[in-house]
Formats: sequence, structure tokens, C-alpha cells
Amino acid sequence: MQSKERESLRVKMGGLRLVCDQEIPVHQGRMNTAVISFRETLGTVKARANQTVESQDKLGKFKAQLREVEDELVKALSVKTRKEAKRIAIIDSISSTKTKVEQLKKIVQDQRAMRDEYAAIISQQASEPLATIREKGNHGVGNREEIQDAISWYNKVLGFRIEGGHGVKFIFTNINLKNTNEEYSFTIRHSNDTYTLLECDPQLAETKELVHELNRTNGLFKFVRIMRQKFQQVAESGHLPQSPTAQVSATISVSAPVSSVSTDSKSESPTKQTVLQVHPQETNRRGRKTNRGRRG
Repeated sequence: MQSKERESLRVKMGGLRLVCDQEIPVHQGRMNTAVISFRETLGTVKARANQTVESQDKLGKFKAQLREVEDELVKALSVKTRKEAKRIAIIDSISSTKTKVEQLKKIVQDQRAMRDEYAAIISQQASEPLATIREKGNHGVGNREEIQDAISWYNKVLGFRIEGGHGVKFIFTNINLKNTNEEYSFTIRHSNDTYTLLECDPQLAETKELVHELNRTNGLFKFVRIMRQKFQQVAESGHLPQSPTAQVSATISVSAPVSSVSTDSKSESPTKQTVLQVHPQETNRRGRKTNRGRRG
């Protein structure tokens, strides 16, 4: 009984063994197929990973190129903006220039009209009778003679003369009763609406206040009269003028109102620059004219 059971068990085990032997190659084939498939999948994954890395590198390069393009675009826009601003400025300048040209044309037209008007006036005056013109000329000569006689009287009585140079020099004699030929002088200049005392011989007190008053009132003739009075006071006190080599220049200036008389001979044009100087020999005029000058 036991032997039969053993035999039956052996048969079963043998059958199972055959079945296992038959299934082992099948499972091995499946395993080999799975391994091959896994290897292929792994290779595919590696290839995709490499492609991804390459794509990332390319993406980085594309980003860098994009930034460069953006920078160039910004520069181009900046250049365009500057050019546009320059164009607008040029247009404004052209418009302003056209306006100025129109104004200048109008001024030229006005000047031409004035020139034609003056030419007509001159032509009309030139058409006056020759006798009338000669009469006016003779009258002007007479006035100049009277003025010259008056100046001669000033030179004779007051010892006064004027010299031009760097400013105008006012010279007085007949100040010192002990020596009537002794010269007292001061030099004044008028430039940029300002009177400036350049030199005073002898030196006087209160000249700064006098120049300030001169610039405030523009009273040149009053200033000259006061300076002569100051010289007389100095002469009475015994102060003598300095020698030419020992003169000391003093500059005192205050802003002055606009004056029609310029005391700076250098500021005049060559045709207008004059030196007013009265010579003693001009006093030998007729007694009648001298007396008339003294009354003036």
C-alpha cells in the first residue's frame, strides 16, 4: 500500500518536473524579452535626456541672443528718439530763423523807406537857393567866432584850458596870486555811464563825495567850478601842485546817469575825437567881442 502511494507520488513529482522543465524556457524567454525591452527603454530615456540637455543649452543660447537683440532694440529706440528730438529742434530753429528773416526784411524795407525819405529831404534842401545856404554858412561862422571869443575870455581871465588824452584834463592858471602861471589840474574820464577821477594835482579833500555827486546829478560844469574853488582854497593855504614826475593817480568812480557829453577821448571815433585847447594868443580880439564873451 505504501509502495503504491510512493509510486503515485513519484509519478506526480515526475509530471510536475516535466511541466517545470517546459515552463522554465518560456519564463527565461520572457525575462530575456523584458530585459531587452528595459534596455531599449533605458537607451531611449538616455537619448531623450541628452536631447533635453542639448535643448536646454540651445534655450540658454537663444535667451542670450534674445537679450542682445533687446539691448540693440533699446539702443535703436534711443537713437531714434534723439534723432526725432534733433529733427524737432531743427524744425523749431528753421521756423525761428524764418521769423527773424521776415523781421529783418521788414526792417530793411523800413530802412529803405527812411533812406528814400532822407534822400528826398536832402534833395529838397539841396535845391534851396545858393544865397540862402551861404547866408546860413556865414551865420554859423559868426557863431563860431563868438564862441571862440568867449573861450578866449575864459582863458585870459580864468586861465582855463582843456586837453584830451586818456580822459579829459582840465587845467587852471591864475589860481595862485603869487604865481599866476602855476598850473592846477585834474583829469576826468566818462566811460560806461560813469565819471572817474583819474588824477588831481594837487590832491584835494572830499573828491570822492564830489565825484559821487557828479555821477548822481551829471552836473559836469558845476563839478568843474567847485574844483576850481577847491584849488583856490588850496593855493591860499600854501599847498603847491606836484611836479609831473611826482603826480599820483587817484581813481574814484560811481555809476553815473546817461550823459550826452563824453569825457573819454578814446571812446570817440577818429572823426569825432577832438582836443579843446584855448591858446593865450587868441585873446587879442576886438574889445567889443571880448566884452560880449565876458558877459557870457
